[in-house]
Amino acid sequence: MSCLETIADYSLRSIGIGERLLPREDFTLCQQFTLIGSGMLWNIYFGVLALCAGFFLAVSVAVGKASHIKAIRKPAEWFIFVFRGSPLFVQFFFAYFLFLSLKQSVPFFSPLTSAWLGALVVLFLNTAAYSGEIFYGALQSVPKGDLEAADAYGLTGWARFRRVTFPTMLRLAWPAYTNEAIFLFHATTLVFFSGFPTLKQQGDALYYASYFADKTFNPFVPYPILAFYFILLTLTVIAGFGLINRRLNRHLPHTRRKKLKIRPQIIR
Repeated sequence: MSCLETIADYSLRSIGIGERLLPREDFTLCQQFTLIGSGMLWNIYFGVLALCAGFFLAVSVAVGKASHIKAIRKPAEWFIFVFRGSPLFVQFFFAYFLFLSLKQSVPFFSPLTSAWLGALVVLFLNTAAYSGEIFYGALQSVPKGDLEAADAYGLTGWARFRRVTFPTMLRLAWPAYTNEAIFLFHATTLVFFSGFPTLKQQGDALYYASYFADKTFNPFVPYPILAFYFILLTLTVIAGFGLINRRLNRHLPHTRRKKLKIRPQIIR
């Protein structure tokens, strides 16, 4: 089988399109690159959707934690504490059994026991908690002079938040939020090694890398390939978030524009 035939057969296998049977012997470099790259589709799916949805919840949680109303502040504080205080792998484990119990009581919750939705919900809540703490810190760092200037212009309530507080908060939080986005994509490798089952061997990149490592007894080929794909993904995230960062700081003099300093978190 040529490399082009391998790509045609296996490039979309992780989402159920193409050859159903995995190669059993004579593993080629092309097969490993193709199947691990196919699995990256799941990592990108989980990361992009959890990040986009989690952003809005994170802003709400940050505003709630900064509220002077105890009934709003305390739930936000506990939400952040629970999801930041427990390991992500344990959250996957307990969420799966919770969703399984709900499924047995109400069949409507059946999709939550599948990785494509159940694991996505866990990642969404987890990144919202971490990002919410980042945005809360940025809210506390908004210069008082900016708020006083807004008051002087007659901006109050929602208008002040939309035109002054929120843009400033986002600008201050963006470097740290970029690091959270990078970690989130790395954390997606835990999905298929948690309680959520793999459907018809349609796993993510780490699933296929582990498959080749087990079959060939040589982890020094599939795992570097996996690292290569994640490095490309990380560079893409840095480039995209860097463009947004420049947009957020476009009004500042060049000497005051902060460049992104990427410090990926290895362990939470």
